Amino acid sequence: MSVSSSEKVQVVTENGIATVTINNPGANTWDLESLPALEAVVHALNDRSDVRALIITGNGEKFFSAGADLNQFAGGDPVAAGAIAHAFGRAFEALSDYRGVSIAAINGYAMGGGLEVALACDIRIAERHASLALPEAKVGLLPCAGGTQRLAQLVGEGWAKRMILCGERLAADKALSVGLVEEVVESGEALSTAIALAISASGQSPTSIAACKRLIHSARDVSIGAGLIAERDEFVALFSTEDQKEGVNAFLEKRAPEWKNK
Repeated sequence: MSVSSSEKVQVVTENGIATVTINNPGANTWDLESLPALEAVVHALNDRSDVRALIITGNGEKFFSAGADLNQFAGGDPVAAGAIAHAFGRAFEALSDYRGVSIAAINGYAMGGGLEVALACDIRIAERHASLALPEAKVGLLPCAGGTQRLAQLVGEGWAKRMILCGERLAADKALSVGLVEEVVESGEALSTAIALAISASGQSPTSIAACKRLIHSARDVSIGAGLIAERDEFVALFSTEDQKEGVNAFLEKRAPEWKNK
């Protein structure tokens, strides 16, 4: 049975890496079919101990994702808008909380909700021709899927305001210089670069990665003192896992670890 309930969100799993492709021609937009499908995919992958990394990319060469299908908002119905906003929130928050490493392979335009899904990932790789923006205010809307929050955390308040309030669109190289993406590669190379990173991450303890992600994310909301205490607590908690013992002993025995994800 397919991991995804929708052809608009396609999933291929190989060698412990799940590649999720946004597949909604022609601009890979999000709607009330694809968003719940993405949420369900992430939850399903969380339950699979054999999958340790997730890559999300767009179908085709032009669009990673152009964001929400604006036809959904044409009627001006606040109830319908609320349903879509909540679907965005559930899907992208599930992605942000994914227990493994998540990587966005940005292979083209990443606009609005298309950029926001990349912001929900741990790492962003952009192809040189990619263009990134949160242009919602130009059509009387605002980023409702984490854009106002996660963008500021990544690039600082000033650049977040330039992109959101001034509608500034960033080329890939500029996005790299302000910290919006972690690497820029040539056209057609984002997915292979993401796979290489995912393979590297897969060589590390999945339980350690999950704990590290919880700590990094919690640092956004707590004082440094509380974060340091949580960091020590999570460290000690790893010693109740099989992976901790396996990792240390494999190192001491000069062999590759065999992770159990428990």
